[in-house]
Amino acid sequence: MILDAQPDIEVVGDVEDGNQALLAAADLRPDVILMDIRMPGMDGLEATRRIVVNEAAPRVLVLTTFDMNEYVYEAMKSGASGFLLKDVRPEQLADAVRTVARGDALLAPVITRRLIEEFVRRPPPGAGPPAGLETLTDREAEVLRLIARGLSNEEIGKQLFVSVATVKTHVTHILTKLDLRDRVQAVVLAYECGLVQPGVE
Repeated sequence: MILDAQPDIEVVGDVEDGNQALLAAADLRPDVILMDIRMPGMDGLEATRRIVVNEAAPRVLVLTTFDMNEYVYEAMKSGASGFLLKDVRPEQLADAVRTVARGDALLAPVITRRLIEEFVRRPPPGAGPPAGLETLTDREAEVLRLIARGLSNEEIGKQLFVSVATVKTHVTHILTKLDLRDRVQAVVLAYECGLVQPGVE
């Protein structure tokens, strides 16, 4: 009801579990899928993994009452472009759908903080830096570190004294060089490869 009330958003389908989500995604070809995590049959994480394998796949925004760290991390690893809790305000939900629809990624600030806290408690699971990391310029590496700390493009611009447009250009270069889908994957990679040290500003 919240989304249908928005003049620029159309709800094209509503399903009850992960299996139905797979079928609906193929049949209805939505721009964005709001995905719950705990569902009967196939859960939202597995459904997300299967949906995003295609290059022209819809974006997945995970919306759940469960904010446990392992869910956050697994949702990001599964290819979700955003993660919000169900207590988000209606206008924030609509804005989140718009953000993900235009190709950006979105994480609620509390989610980013909890993710960082999770990495503080355990070592990153990665097996070394990925191919392409050495091709980043010093400024691009700096932008990647700030992305991993949960800063928005506007906040990064203020910190580095550059325009938002310049930050967006850096982000585009980072994603291209590292062959990443979006900034959610960039956050995961930055921690896994040790580019960012948890708890260190």
